[in-house]
Order: sequence, then C-alpha cells, then structure tokens
Amino acid sequence: MSKYHNLIRYPSITEKNTTLRESQNKYVFEVVKGATKPEIKEAVEKLFNVNVETVNTILVKGKKKRMGRNVGYRPDWKKAIVKIKAGQSIARFGEV
Repeated sequence: MSKYHNLIRYPSITEKNTTLRESQNKYVFEVVKGATKPEIKEAVEKLFNVNVETVNTILVKGKKKRMGRNVGYRPDWKKAIVKIKAGQSIARFGEV
C-alpha cells in the first residue's frame, strides 16, 4: 500500500478540474514524474476502490519566477487525468 501512496502525491483541485469531475467523471492528480499509466491505474483502483477506464498524463513545465534580480524556475511536475466508470466516485475528493 505504501508504494501507491508514494506514487500519487495529491489531488489537483481547481475550478476546471471540478468541472471535469462533475461533467465527465474525471479526477486529476499530481503524480511522481516517473509514474507510468498502468502504475497510476493500479494505484487509483487500490487506494480508492473504483474501476478506472482511462488514464491520460501530462508533463507540466515549471514557470519562470523571479525575486528582485534573482531568476529561477518552479520544478516540472506530472499530472494524471483519471476517468472512473459511470456511477462511481471517489469519496471526499477535494474536501478539506
């Protein structure tokens, strides 16, 4: 179980992701950069007891940030969009 917790870092909760969840039954997670689609599918199925239909992944590039004259970049990260079978949901997703 621990390897699944290490694979999925946390859910991504934005207005756009909430719309995806409500209209298309898709959930968005930030995952480890080296994670593959089959690993993500297995982790979501085991952790949340749901059936996953599809997994789409996106590598998000870090933005350029500056503080005064110092320039740096935020780190790159990987996003996974997971579609769950109709009629199922992940309980307490996005609740604080």
